[in-house]
Amino acid sequence: MQEDYIKLIFGLKIKQIRTAKELSLFKLSKITGLSKSYLNEIEKGKKYPKTDKIVLLAEAFDVPYDELVSLKLDKNLAPVAEILQSNLLKEIPLELFGIEERDLIEIISNAPMKVNAFISTLIEIGNNYNLTRESFFLASLRSFQEANDNYFPEIEQSAKNFFKQYAINQEGELISDELMIEILKEEYGYEIFFEDFKNFSKPELAKLRSIYIEEKKHLYINSETDLDQKRFILAKELGYNYLELKERLYTYTWISFENFDQLLNNFYASYFAGALLLPEDELIAKMNILFSEDKHDLKNFLRLFGSYTESPETVYQRMTNLLPKHFNIKDLFFLRLTTKVGSDNYKLTKELHLNQQQSPQANETEEHYCRRWVSLNVLKQLENAKPEDENHLISSQISIYPYNNNQKYYVISSATRDPFNPEYLRSVTIGLLNKSAQRKVKFLNDPSIPIKEVAVTCENCGMKDCTERVAPPKRFAKDMHSKRLNVLINDFIKEKSQ
Repeated sequence: MQEDYIKLIFGLKIKQIRTAKELSLFKLSKITGLSKSYLNEIEKGKKYPKTDKIVLLAEAFDVPYDELVSLKLDKNLAPVAEILQSNLLKEIPLELFGIEERDLIEIISNAPMKVNAFISTLIEIGNNYNLTRESFFLASLRSFQEANDNYFPEIEQSAKNFFKQYAINQEGELISDELMIEILKEEYGYEIFFEDFKNFSKPELAKLRSIYIEEKKHLYINSETDLDQKRFILAKELGYNYLELKERLYTYTWISFENFDQLLNNFYASYFAGALLLPEDELIAKMNILFSEDKHDLKNFLRLFGSYTESPETVYQRMTNLLPKHFNIKDLFFLRLTTKVGSDNYKLTKELHLNQQQSPQANETEEHYCRRWVSLNVLKQLENAKPEDENHLISSQISIYPYNNNQKYYVISSATRDPFNPEYLRSVTIGLLNKSAQRKVKFLNDPSIPIKEVAVTCENCGMKDCTERVAPPKRFAKDMHSKRLNVLINDFIKEKSQ
């Protein structure tokens, strides 16, 4: 990268000076005696000339030799140099989207000033919205999932191969904890320990579900973890090993990551875990039965959840894998929100938007999510629920977005308490665009489903007399003011032009 960097910086300087002196490649070629194609390769950062040729260029430009070979760029190109030297291009997962690093370098070479403006804009946006490196990588991962409709056939097939190799019947027979532990021990040399992390010398570790020590192949699972999460941890470890994923995260939930490959492989291993715990063909059959019902009844969802030992979140996420591929329902979203008992603050901790619509970013902008969302209401219901109902509450509604072409979504949400901290509640939600889902989901025509007009945030909502509003519609008001002002300006121009 250092060699490429030197070539590119030199090429940028040559092109900048040549352009400033109003010299075409043809003219520079005539002055220096160097071929036009060779000069073009230099400017693109593909070639670095020898000393005698640099002397010719310095004389043609009437600049000192040392200034020409210096890696220092003027202020207009300095941000581009910083980006290149920071190794950012190495960190961005370009290959996921079919982009070669050289492609970006050539774009920078062709229009350095415009690229500089673009990079500076991205940095400014990132600073304004408190976007971190973690946020950037998570956004890249979500984009990768969306580009593939969140369905990865090669991993589905790997899970099916796994079932065959270990003689597991996928129809009705769930993979047992004992078998997963046995495979991890016998096939991959694991030692597995179930311990109460509160007894560790570091009390901060108590809220972790698991820790993996790679050197010893020791897997520590917090004994306070729910059964469904223990199963997910075991299945995910099988995913790391069976898919031969080297770069990995070592804790669940993860705390930080060193590079994008760790984040991506964590997703692959998690996807494999979902495919093991909720086999594709079996879940599709159950979803077909659920969707064939004429009447909307949340008990049908509860029965589906109850047929597995996995958490509602795992089932919801697995459904986001299968709905686009097998039911052609691609306009959907998934959300996970958390709140503290007694608080009116909600934090979005996970999201996926295959429809490229409603993408809430209130975490970064400190805005307030719409209190008419079913995912927030079910959390309040759980907070006020009787002890016998506290394990899992479920609710649904048709959400209409009046400020987004009146788009209608069927939204279903489940709320549970955090097993490690009962003071915190979490809801997981899946939303299906009614228009695309009605052909496959019969019960969506049931008039008994509650209907509510919703927005994304209070700040961006123009609903009048909303009793659930917790913040003034300042962004909406600003947008409306700008639109009205544009209309007045256009009317004025039209009037004076007559």
